[in-house]
Amino acid sequence: MQRRIILVVLDSVGVGQAPDASHYGDSGANTVSNTAKAVGGLHIPHLASLGLGRVTEVEGVSPSTLVNGAYGYMIPKSAGKDTTNGHYEFVGVTLYDPLPTYPEGFPTEIMTPFEQAIGRKALGNKPASGTEIIAELGDEHVRTGYPIVYTSADSVFQVAAHEEVIPLEELYHICEVARGLLTGPHGVGRVIARPFVGTSGHYVRTTNRRDYSRDFGDTLLTKLTSVGIPVIGIGKIEDIYGGHGVSQGIHTTGNDDGITKTIEAIKSTEGPALIFTNLVDFDMLYGHRNDPEGFARAIEAFDQRLPQIISAMKEEDLLMITADHGCDPTTPSTDHSREGVPLLVYSKKIHEAIALGRRDTYADLGATMATYLGVDWPIGKSFYQQIEEYLK
Repeated sequence: MQRRIILVVLDSVGVGQAPDASHYGDSGANTVSNTAKAVGGLHIPHLASLGLGRVTEVEGVSPSTLVNGAYGYMIPKSAGKDTTNGHYEFVGVTLYDPLPTYPEGFPTEIMTPFEQAIGRKALGNKPASGTEIIAELGDEHVRTGYPIVYTSADSVFQVAAHEEVIPLEELYHICEVARGLLTGPHGVGRVIARPFVGTSGHYVRTTNRRDYSRDFGDTLLTKLTSVGIPVIGIGKIEDIYGGHGVSQGIHTTGNDDGITKTIEAIKSTEGPALIFTNLVDFDMLYGHRNDPEGFARAIEAFDQRLPQIISAMKEEDLLMITADHGCDPTTPSTDHSREGVPLLVYSKKIHEAIALGRRDTYADLGATMATYLGVDWPIGKSFYQQIEEYLK
């Protein structure tokens, strides 16, 4: 049986506050619902037909919409609310201890060896919005050649540089240096290269971002590849997992390109496989910039292309759509929000609505993928039995 799974992560598209959201300052967060309300409703007939309107209230979507697919939502068990926590929990690594964060910037014990290793001073060294800090320090960076270092509420060490001042390969090397230094108690989840272009007053980040993740050991991905099932990572998937367990990494320039490359992978990949896509624009372009209009347009744009993904699928393929956390663009904060995430599962063999309910960990997703692909995996509770009779 040539089973394949297409897993699409709508980065930051959360569906309502997690039970412990108040501990993170995220009471009332609901990225999808609040975005829909802010723009007067969403037109997403295809996501609605997969059950999104039954997972959370979505203005513009009737909960009585005919659904063909399985639907539910997942609650995060890992501490934190960022990309690393969410994506690793999918594949069996639950981070019970929070990753280190730096609300006052990075200490000298980090910055001094970093600056010595790269042979340059660093600008910034504080929590900041990525767009705001390049507006603030971009001119000084261009004048001095010093990279801009900043962080956020997440466990990240971010390095911004103008592509004409510090070429991409050099920026990537700087980030590799930082990744090598940030270990032990300072083992942040990700080091991120944040290149930008433009002129004074008009600096714009490019799509040449690259993530350098901490290695958390074996995952479902390394298990799959060890038994000969390829994992094709599209978007920032290869970076998130540091390449571990990813057979082929395909980088993208945004959501639309990511969808196109996902469809190409579906059409070109033979045999059992996991095609694993992250669509980052929701988060990077709209959530962190508190832009509900842009966020809404991005959801609707994905919905418009969803039939193309489904059309490319074979009878044995299983499509899973989820998110890694929230990033509610309607709240005062520009940080991620601690939310549950949608769980939408579709096969061309499913012709009715199947309620999966609440899953108490994202690991249930990985457990179900393992079951479907015929791999023994002990972490999480598979919901395969709830859909099995429809997939025969």
